[in-house]
Amino acid sequence: MKYIDEFRNNEIVKRLSGAIHERVKGMRPVNIMEVCGTHTMSICKFGIRELLPAGVKLSSGPGCPVCVTPKSYIDKAIAFCDISGITVATFGDMMKVPGSSCRLADLTARGKVRVVYSCMDAAEMAEKNPDRKIIFLGVGFETTTPTVAATVAYAKKRNLKNFFVYAGHKIILPAMTALCNDRQVNISGFLCPAHVSAIIGTRPYDVIAKKYNIPCVITGFEPTDILQGILMILNQVASKMPKVENQYKRVVRNAGNKKALTLMNEVFASEDSEWRGIGILPKSGLILNKRYASFDAEKVFNLPKVMTRPDKGCICGSVLKGIKAPPECGLFAKKCTPDTPVGACMVSGEGTCAAYYRYRR
Repeated sequence: MKYIDEFRNNEIVKRLSGAIHERVKGMRPVNIMEVCGTHTMSICKFGIRELLPAGVKLSSGPGCPVCVTPKSYIDKAIAFCDISGITVATFGDMMKVPGSSCRLADLTARGKVRVVYSCMDAAEMAEKNPDRKIIFLGVGFETTTPTVAATVAYAKKRNLKNFFVYAGHKIILPAMTALCNDRQVNISGFLCPAHVSAIIGTRPYDVIAKKYNIPCVITGFEPTDILQGILMILNQVASKMPKVENQYKRVVRNAGNKKALTLMNEVFASEDSEWRGIGILPKSGLILNKRYASFDAEKVFNLPKVMTRPDKGCICGSVLKGIKAPPECGLFAKKCTPDTPVGACMVSGEGTCAAYYRYRR
């Protein structure tokens, strides 16, 4: 109760909302992008947009790892299931993402796909089933990547021969810089991802503030966190002094989590990577490095060429760039719902379309 009283207090929320209304008087319209799916959910759930003046717009960015995972990755994951003796292990929010032919959920009856709650669960499954080859779908940003790195290091130490990772990990900063360079996107400030920042710290965002003159504020997920973060961005915009500020000091440190970063660097190497609806971004993905290549599913198993069909009518790319909101999609809440998703943004619990469907219809 004390936690809720502090971060969801109505009086504090009213004061922050009032301060935002006062701050924007005489200012040009401001477009603030939140780069975290959990922020998007909180903004929709708590009605943050309705507390803001007309001159402040909130846009959702590419902050949902399931959403930015390209359809081609899903198709390859499904193709792995066709190989004899293989079981694919994945987090539950990947199960309903449509591939070109089916979904991973459609293969559970064949015993080819298992839902796990961590990468370590998949490694333990491999230990208990030495006759099966277990492939873990490594999807996520810097938040979850260290746990996968720790598991791969564990598998190497245990000399596991039947555990593999199909790496689809992403790094958030290249996507943010790509948006800064995109002429279709007009961003006045970033609400930076809190979970990711707990790992990488505050310093990586310096390039956004210094090179692109865009304010960055790392903020928590409660209503008062988000409103305070918005006010901090507006103060930077008004002063014309963009910088990186840390509203979420109770969790995020400037240097981040050094142990997690060291573990990531030990196991992974960066490479160019495809983002759904955005394209290939240089050095934005992580794959297992040469030392751990024997655990890389793509290198170990020879898949036939997988053909991927585009989603007709889906505007996931524009939604992930913050160019359009979900209701602007002709499929939204009609053909595309959480039960019958067309695009990944409607599937994940952090997806923008799922957030709008649940809280803003």
